[in-house]
Amino acid sequence: MRSLFPWLIRLPAIAALATAPAALAQGAKSYPDKAVRVIVGYSPGGLPDTIARLVGQKLSERWGQQLVVENKPGANGILGAEFVAKAAPDGYTLLMTDNSTHAILPFLFSKLPYDADRDLIPVSLTARAPLFLAVHSSVKANSFQELVALIKAEPGKFSYGSSGIGSTHHLCMAYLAASLNLEITHVPYKGTGQSVPALVGGQVPMLFSGYPTLAGPAKEGRIRLLAVNSLKRSELAPDLPAIAETIPGFDFAPTFGLFAPAGTPRDIVVKVGADVAQVVKLPDIVERMKSLGIDPLGVSGDEWAKLLKQDAERYSKAVKISGAKAE
Repeated sequence: MRSLFPWLIRLPAIAALATAPAALAQGAKSYPDKAVRVIVGYSPGGLPDTIARLVGQKLSERWGQQLVVENKPGANGILGAEFVAKAAPDGYTLLMTDNSTHAILPFLFSKLPYDADRDLIPVSLTARAPLFLAVHSSVKANSFQELVALIKAEPGKFSYGSSGIGSTHHLCMAYLAASLNLEITHVPYKGTGQSVPALVGGQVPMLFSGYPTLAGPAKEGRIRLLAVNSLKRSELAPDLPAIAETIPGFDFAPTFGLFAPAGTPRDIVVKVGADVAQVVKLPDIVERMKSLGIDPLGVSGDEWAKLLKQDAERYSKAVKISGAKAE
């Protein structure tokens, strides 16, 4: 027999729809009410790890909850990204990484265990850290232009180190070489922990790396910094030219930020992004990051999503130019 009052059957569903927005708002208001994990897909001591710990300490103080940084290095950051992509979408497992998740890895690997655009939500573009072009002290070039002239005068003689095939360090130099028609051999290492010592020891004559790894040897005169790979010059070394002054639009400065698993409530994503934006403006954080060659940003996840698409266009060209293949 058909019910005479079908609307009575629908009352629970109607009530649920009515209370959903309030529940979401309450979720953001009470978030976090337990420890939050931030996964870093790289080894301790690198830029993603450093940024996660600097920001994480301040977020812990702000939230009154522990923020635990957990390193899951391996496969160019893929292991960490996969872990977060498959985590519960409740805001308690986040990923701190660079823009390679969206701008490099999808073009370097024919198949990934996750879909970056589908499975990861950009939460906050936290910081940017340009890479510096450094040469060994034996290289007879005191400027970027002199280095270019030296390589062109002896094509095929010079090599460069990187932190691995398909790394930003590799793709940046490959794009530079193609843009200026330079013949130069790539020597990949397993991370900057190997490549920078190789430069300092003279095993390779040049490479790109972050300021913290190069500052000490540069001050000791064992290496020289010649240029920076961002659009503008660095405040740390304003006398060094940006490569963009020679190659218009050249910008391979890595960006770093937080992602959440797809399905994470929008209000939590917005809250985390807003809190990070406040934290990176704190004077002590700004001072600490600047001393490490890191530019604090605190840009929203929505804006970062737009920038990641632009990065993907640029880096996909670099991957093609480099001929990089995942191993």
